[in-house]
Amino acid sequence: MATGNVGVPGEPTQTGTALIETATGAVQGFAPINQIHQHLCAFHFYATDMSRQVEAHHFCSHQNEEMRQCLIYDSPESGAHLIGLEYIISENLFLTLPDNEKLLWHTHEYEVKSGISFMPGVPGAVQRRDLEKVCKTYGKTFHFWQVDKGDTLPLGLPQVMYAFTRDGQLDDNLVQGKWFDLNYSRCLVLILCNMDWIKHQGRSHILKRVQSKSSNNQEDKVYCPSTHQHRFQGTTHRLMKATFGYVEKRFGVSIAAERENRTYMTGPDHGVHPLANGSGKGLKTELRETDFPSTDTIPTVFV
Repeated sequence: MATGNVGVPGEPTQTGTALIETATGAVQGFAPINQIHQHLCAFHFYATDMSRQVEAHHFCSHQNEEMRQCLIYDSPESGAHLIGLEYIISENLFLTLPDNEKLLWHTHEYEVKSGISFMPGVPGAVQRRDLEKVCKTYGKTFHFWQVDKGDTLPLGLPQVMYAFTRDGQLDDNLVQGKWFDLNYSRCLVLILCNMDWIKHQGRSHILKRVQSKSSNNQEDKVYCPSTHQHRFQGTTHRLMKATFGYVEKRFGVSIAAERENRTYMTGPDHGVHPLANGSGKGLKTELRETDFPSTDTIPTVFV
């Protein structure tokens, strides 16, 4: 039976391929992956645009007591997209970095103490034992797949990502969720049945498109590359009702309760470094041309 990852173009995985995967999985070792011991849900924003915010599921392993490395997915489900990675280091290691390197790293104090970073399924008392350590750390994060734009493949340059540092920055709808009732008369919208893709497109992007068309009683189309199919959904009252985010409901957590329980935690012992978090400014990755040395000038070494 063929299977495929929803939202990703390409031929579905065939039965023969799946059988080979089963065989190799039975005989090969996956030591680096097997070291993953922790699932942490948090939120990132693009260092170039704080309004672009994504849910990030970290699957982490320890290198040692002062460094962790995490694979980042857009969900904890089996068909999740691998969208990035994060390195987490202690304050002591961070302070050894060159100043221009420090700009790439963000703090974790606010996201931990505020409760917006949590371990799904782990009792609060247990996860707090580890998060009080994370609260003092710094992280360096790159995302390679801009799922919030609806990209079906990892396009463009790696993006530097940051964590939130104070109240009012995180979109509450990512945490608590909100129902959007769009009441417009005489408006038809073509909506795809792939709700995961609609979530990835982003709440504000979808609503702006619908509102701009609806105000003129025009027809809008939301395109889903995973199915290439459309479905009419017209009504004179309720046009679309969808929810985005709602991690509290999905994972059974209370951000407010965790925030209260974490008031005792403290951030870096020397305070937040002024160069961390981009020194309060945005950062953008760019691709530049450079001179590439001729192979004739590179010495050849035979071993």
